[in-house]
Amino acid sequence: MSGTGRPTAETPSAAGMRVAIAATRWNAAIVDTMVERAEAALAEAGGPPPLVVRVAGAVELPVICQQLARDHDAVVALGVVIRGGTPHFDYVCDAVTAGLTRVALDESTPVGNGVLTCDNEEQAVARSGRPGAQEDKGHEATIAAIDAAALLRDLRGQSRGGSQG
Repeated sequence: MSGTGRPTAETPSAAGMRVAIAATRWNAAIVDTMVERAEAALAEAGGPPPLVVRVAGAVELPVICQQLARDHDAVVALGVVIRGGTPHFDYVCDAVTAGLTRVALDESTPVGNGVLTCDNEEQAVARSGRPGAQEDKGHEATIAAIDAAALLRDLRGQSRGGSQG
């Protein structure tokens, strides 16, 4: 687990933003903490409470995020995929990452990728944001999504003849 090079930026304002969180039901004990941390990040940024929806597993995240992206300024995808003894892990991780990227590009809506891809449960817990955890990926994915949404809002305002700041 690296964490090295993590940016130290100010928390962007999420005031007036519509944010949705799509979270998996697999590994619920870990994902529930990530959802709580994502909600806390949004509150710290001054945003209203997000819409939170649950999906069966990680493969279902992209299609649900795509629908959410149509009506929200930012979407956060949260889940945990733990390596097993077959190549299934690689297929799931590749499909989810490519799918979430495609959603963001196709819908022009930021999608914070907070899907943990870990070798074991201990690695996932260490990234979950629980007290004592080394990383807080639910919080980080939310801040990244609202930061991109704020920047897009500014850029779109400038391209429509708005002020240039």
